[in-house]
Amino acid sequence: MRRRLAVIGAVTAAAATVAAITVTTLSATASTSQTSVVSENPLDNTPHVIDGQVKAIAVVGRKVIVGGKFTQVRNAGTSARLTRNNIFAYDYFTGKVDTSFVPKINGQVATLAWGADYTVYVGGAFTTVNGGAHRSLTRLYTSNGGRVGTFMNTYVNDGWVYSLWNKGGKLYVGGSFTKIRGVARPKLARVDSVSGAVDTSLNINISESRTTSATRVQYLTLNPAGDKLLFNGNFMKVNGSTRPQIAMVDLSGTPKLSTWSTSSFAAKCNMSIDTYMRDMDFSPDGKYFAVVTTGGANGPPTLCDSASRWATTSTAGSKPTWINYTGGDSLYAVAATGPAIYVAGHQRWLDNPEGRDSAGPGAVSRPGIGAIHPTTGKALSWNPTRTRGHGVEALYAISQGLMVGSDTDQLGGEFHGRIGTFPVP
Repeated sequence: MRRRLAVIGAVTAAAATVAAITVTTLSATASTSQTSVVSENPLDNTPHVIDGQVKAIAVVGRKVIVGGKFTQVRNAGTSARLTRNNIFAYDYFTGKVDTSFVPKINGQVATLAWGADYTVYVGGAFTTVNGGAHRSLTRLYTSNGGRVGTFMNTYVNDGWVYSLWNKGGKLYVGGSFTKIRGVARPKLARVDSVSGAVDTSLNINISESRTTSATRVQYLTLNPAGDKLLFNGNFMKVNGSTRPQIAMVDLSGTPKLSTWSTSSFAAKCNMSIDTYMRDMDFSPDGKYFAVVTTGGANGPPTLCDSASRWATTSTAGSKPTWINYTGGDSLYAVAATGPAIYVAGHQRWLDNPEGRDSAGPGAVSRPGIGAIHPTTGKALSWNPTRTRGHGVEALYAISQGLMVGSDTDQLGGEFHGRIGTFPVP
């Protein structure tokens, strides 16, 4: 998770006690718009994650925060290994691993979100942070990895956090939990981004799992305007209305379930998977969003193993503008930047609706990562390639480039241990 928004941190009086941070920051817009398709040649200076998997990326100031399930990292061009348990940071411009940011998190980091005052929100499957009990949700200073005091009492009482999004002074939280700070908020919550107090005005009832597993929110995202919350998971109903695996909430005024709906994800893919929904991202102008899935080589008319584009308009019974099929391989991550919709997972092909774990007529080779034209829905010529492995679970776009987090070490024909960046030319 996924996440893709980069925001320039601003120093305020509340951060006066935090160690000074170099003024130079990454330029980015709230909509992650880019000027062109990124280069196929990754930056050479990014560090390497030696083991495990990168699952989340966030940018705060000039620092890149990386989360996942790993134990060791090293700087580019060196052999010295540094112990980093499930989270670390590096300088975007120099590529050097941050030696001051070394928080101790005892479980997988599944999601990250930028925070004001040079902080980062961390979600996942952990029970302690820096030696103190703190379950699945925390906020850290990016200067030293310390927990932010005003957020110390905010954690989930049970379950995992799968997805986070910070917008407009509110932190949106999705996962398998039932309570935050003792307040009942099953699977989806909104808390104050400073105090961590639960916002009880967002009260959405998510129910009816499509499998025998308990319901959960897998991914969530907000449109650039911040008035629409999109989320997916293994549910079939929201507030008693049919919403198979995906739903939208209108946030203007008192939050309420949107009339936007689709039955396109009701079809069965692989039922051994709780939900075949994976990442989602709004376009920079907010007019559409893209969804990627796993699920099996079923092909049309299902949306298994595909990328699809959807209009944001609040329409019941919505249908995708286009669908691009892999032919049976999973897509886990997506980033819409204007010139392109980047998709990644462990796919072998795009433009492959007739493929059934094979290359059908018109299929194009795009191992592990590719780009789709936002209007036509066809694969762009951009084809840097990567070692497929399990697949990419983190795509993170800033105006300068596209960051990629995975479980393999070949990206763009070069060695890049589980993390790399394709720059905008």
